[in-house]
Amino acid sequence: MTPFMQTHFEQELEKLRKRIIEMSDLVEIQVEKSITALLTGNKDLVKQIEENENKIDDIDVKIDKLCQRIFALVQPVASDLRLIMSSLKIDNELERIADIALSIAKRAESIREQPEIITKFKINEIANHSKEIFSKAILSYIEKDVVKAKELLLNKDFIKDLNQKLHSKIINEMTKKSEVIVVATNLIIVLQQIERLADHAVNIAESVVFWIDGKIIKHENIID
Repeated sequence: MTPFMQTHFEQELEKLRKRIIEMSDLVEIQVEKSITALLTGNKDLVKQIEENENKIDDIDVKIDKLCQRIFALVQPVASDLRLIMSSLKIDNELERIADIALSIAKRAESIREQPEIITKFKINEIANHSKEIFSKAILSYIEKDVVKAKELLLNKDFIKDLNQKLHSKIINEMTKKSEVIVVATNLIIVLQQIERLADHAVNIAESVVFWIDGKIIKHENIID
């Protein structure tokens, strides 16, 4: 590779990283707004999330094309190749998280018909935990911090366990009060989406570990 090609290649990799960070910023805003819509019932936020969806789709396409161009220009190896592969994976995870955020926001209105159920089961706690996991996963990518990424992997079942406990409590509530069945059913679906959101965030952390350490740890425990 000539010095010119090397410089151009490095610029393309940096552009790829910036695209991922740009997309993650937008998706983080979507998640923030969807959780706020769930907890407050703010209908305007749903419209804002729908409008921003197109921006995320545009960046998604740009990332795909950029990766294709890099592969066409050079044959990256080692950490450069892992960066590109991880970025493609993270791009996919971000796109799915954005879809989940929109889905949560759309169900928020019906759930807020009985806002007391949100308070009773402390939905804000699991929602904010999931949002925090996502933010930390993105930060691990931005800062190239494999330690931070591994910390998330060690706690990857936290949201799942919390969801199962809430699920049982809500089912119990439904058996006692038939008037909450519709809202409670929507809430259970939202809780599943919150769990999926956290799962995708953990997948991002796995991709960061692969990029930095070259270790594939999917479906495995973290072992140094």
